[in-house]
Order: sequence, then C-alpha cells, then structure tokens
Amino acid sequence: MPLIVMCGFPCSGKTRRAVELQEYFEQNTERKVHNVGDGTLGIEKNAVYADSQNEKNVRGSLRAEAERRINKEDIVILDSLNYIKGYRYELFCLIKHTQTPHCLVYCLTSAEVSSTWNTERDVEEQYTQEILDALVLRFETPDSRNRWDSPLFTIQKEDTLPFEAISDAIFKRKAPPPNQSTQSQPLSSTNFLYELDKVTQDVLMAILNSQKTSVPGDLIAVPGATEKIELTRSLNMAELRKLRRQFISYTKMHPTENIGHIANIGCIEVALLV
Repeated sequence: MPLIVMCGFPCSGKTRRAVELQEYFEQNTERKVHNVGDGTLGIEKNAVYADSQNEKNVRGSLRAEAERRINKEDIVILDSLNYIKGYRYELFCLIKHTQTPHCLVYCLTSAEVSSTWNTERDVEEQYTQEILDALVLRFETPDSRNRWDSPLFTIQKEDTLPFEAISDAIFKRKAPPPNQSTQSQPLSSTNFLYELDKVTQDVLMAILNSQKTSVPGDLIAVPGATEKIELTRSLNMAELRKLRRQFISYTKMHPTENIGHIANIGCIEVALLV
C-alpha cells in the first residue's frame, strides 16, 4: 500500500504533520498506518548526522523498515529528513518494485524558523547548531518535475494539510510501472541459455583470433553474423569477457525468439561499446 515520504529541514514540523496524517487515515479509513522514522529507531541525532557512514547506515535501516512494512493493506509514513535527492530516488524505485503509489510531503520552513523551533525543544532532543546548519546547507529541495518527487505537497507552517488531496494521490493514482530490468522474463526456448553461452563464446574467440592478423580499423568476420564489425582498438581477453558477461545479462532479460540473431546483436553491442 502507499508510501508517504516526509521531507524538510530539521525541526520543520515533519513529525507533527506525520502524526496528523496518521490520525486522519486511522479515523477515515480501515487501514493500518505505520509511522517509520528516526524516533522509531531510537537514534541519537547529533551523533548520527555528524558521521556520514552512521547517517548512511540509518538511511538504509529506515528504507529497510519501510520496505518491511509495505504490503497490500497498510499505509506507511516515512518520517525523516529525506533531504538527499538520490535517497528519494531509491524510495521511488522501492515503490515501483512493490507496485504501490507514493507522494512527498515537503514541510517548508526557513532556516531561521527551524533554528528557533530547535531551541524550543527539550535539550536532549535538540540538534546542535553546527549539525542543524550543516543539514540545512546539504538539503536538496524537492522538485515536482522529478518523478520521484511527484506528487509533491509543499506545506508551510501556517497551512492545514490537504488531507483529501493526499488521500487521492495515494489511493486514486496508479502505481508507476516497474522497470523492465526488475521483471522476470520467460526464456524463449529450453536451450536458450546453452545457445547464448555457445554463440557468445564463439564471437569472443573469433574477435580475439582475428586481432592477431589485423589492425584497428579492419573489418572482422564473426561466425553466425551477417555483418562484419570494425574495431577501433584492440581488445584483450579481460575486456572481451566483461563485454560478454554484460551482453549475456542483458539478453537473459530480453530473450529473442530467433537464436540466429544473437551473433548479429552481440557484434553490434561490441562495436558500440568499443
């Protein structure tokens, strides 16, 4: 079920808004709501955000916890800074893989307001000013033109949450289609893998042997291919094996019904990559 990603400066009201959303959905739907965030992990924020590796580990833990909670029935709210564009993209890939909608709720405040709200917290819950300033400086603002930041709801401190619009965004929108690379594809024939391995090995050896009597720029004939290929430089065995592995991985996910085309496709891939 849907994922709601909170985002904003430290002390920008994210947790308050997350609680409001949780209460709204619990009162207006039959769904269970999971609120996952820094608080649920019990982290010491200043220690975590002062060390990039610790911070990376916490992000991984939050992502894993959200992934465990996502199912066909429940709503998951991820209440953390979520300030890194690349991390928000990772979350987008997660919901694509699990085939569920999502939205982003951006709590917009100025650095000055966040700093003031920070000082109003209990001392043990405050960020140091140095850590807060560093996080504000590193913050990557969401952009609704990015599919991983859309649909985007920007909320300022005096705003009321648009509960119905958020509800529509996660219940009435289709989930984004999964990447082809994450979907299992049927093999086109029972001996497809055997033929794929054999043909690619023949192509590799033909290129390697031809290079012994040719120079860069010569056309090389490959068994099973109707077109010759032109190599602009010599390739060693390690490079050829790497290209072969890449081609096999791709072809397993995009099998062809015509085994005879494998050599032609492989030659084109080699020519393009070198």
